Amino acid sequence: MTRQSLSQLALQAQQLLTQIDQHPQYQAWQIDCDVTLGDVRQFFNTLQSECQIKGDRTH
Repeated sequence: MTRQSLSQLALQAQQLLTQIDQHPQYQAWQIDCDVTLGDVRQFFNTLQSECQIKGDRTH
């Protein structure tokens, strides 16, 4: 089984967040929570930056 790098997984998560954010069903919902998609997106941005700084290792 081939593992994707952490950086690749973070990128895929960001792409999914964009799709969720643009989805009409999600946009119609009035979700009230402490964590926003922007917060989650920032987490994955930080994670991807750390991968670039520390090196992207798959094991």
